[in-house]
Amino acid sequence: MAEEAKNGYGDAVVASHDGHSDTHQDTGLAVISDDAVKDPGLPAHRKRVTDTNPKKAKNAERAVFTLFYLSIAGSLASVIAYMFLPIESGQMGAIRLHTLFVGLGMALGMLGIGLGAVHWGKALMYDGESIDHRHPVASDTETRKTAAEIFKIADEESGFSRRTLIRNSLFGALIAFPIPGITLLRSLAPMEYDPVELLKHTMWEKGTRLARDPSGVPIKASEVTIGSAFHVIPENLREAKLPLNEKAKAIVLLMRLDQAELKEREERKGWSYDGIVAYSKVCTHVGCPVALYEQQTHHLLCPCHQSQFDVSNEAKVVFGPAKRPLPQLPITVDEDGYLIAQSDFHEPVGPSYWERLK
Repeated sequence: MAEEAKNGYGDAVVASHDGHSDTHQDTGLAVISDDAVKDPGLPAHRKRVTDTNPKKAKNAERAVFTLFYLSIAGSLASVIAYMFLPIESGQMGAIRLHTLFVGLGMALGMLGIGLGAVHWGKALMYDGESIDHRHPVASDTETRKTAAEIFKIADEESGFSRRTLIRNSLFGALIAFPIPGITLLRSLAPMEYDPVELLKHTMWEKGTRLARDPSGVPIKASEVTIGSAFHVIPENLREAKLPLNEKAKAIVLLMRLDQAELKEREERKGWSYDGIVAYSKVCTHVGCPVALYEQQTHHLLCPCHQSQFDVSNEAKVVFGPAKRPLPQLPITVDEDGYLIAQSDFHEPVGPSYWERLK
């Protein structure tokens, strides 16, 4: 024990399973074993069937450029489906077909490039094992020469310059691949109409009853309790059989607060009814549905980018990227006690990325 104290640490004597005693360092001390596992080195290179059989290599080459050509066909098919399967009618069957074939074409375009590139790498590119030893890399002349040599070797090993069918089909697939996305940009805004005018007017008009979404059942003011929230559409929406974008513009969220908690400007005091307020459900940031109502804070939350609107204060923005409040729908009740609109919205609904008047 005295010797252990002198050394600062002690060797623990432990009986091994065969009865002999072993000594080892205390836990926490670094121990370099005398019988450490040696580096086995790289295993012997195993050639692929395409390395030894030219016919198999040719078949693999054909498979690769065929996949790239399929990618081109898929991208072009997506554009054709977009052009010849219109959705302007608003019919669900047309929308389903349009979405199905445009999506399948784009998926084939991406899948063809991905599968072709993977098969090219696994079956035809050089697959020899190598070790890249770490060392300081300086941007001197020798390093630049080495980098150029590496690119040259990589070109030779991959056959990029030599296998012209694969190379050209890949170029074609990469050129065709973004075409469907560029084509779909046309749908960001209707070209034959002014989007500002379209968003200034919705289905709401004087006397239109507020109805539950999606049932279309009218809502009485007595049914709206403090703290409740209703998803609302115009009552005549179901019978009108209008395109879906008309519903998208007209959706509303209805809530009831304690009248004393409402902060209303003088010109807007007649827009609510006994603490019941109605606001557009379309976020003024990029148009997502604002559907999450926090009862205690009276905040509406947009789930897409977390913009928050204060319902008690004319739905003004209190957090997030939205730049303007949600448009308010003026409401009142009819002689039967049902909630009705006094008029359409007094400002355009939806996102504010178009140049327009509020």
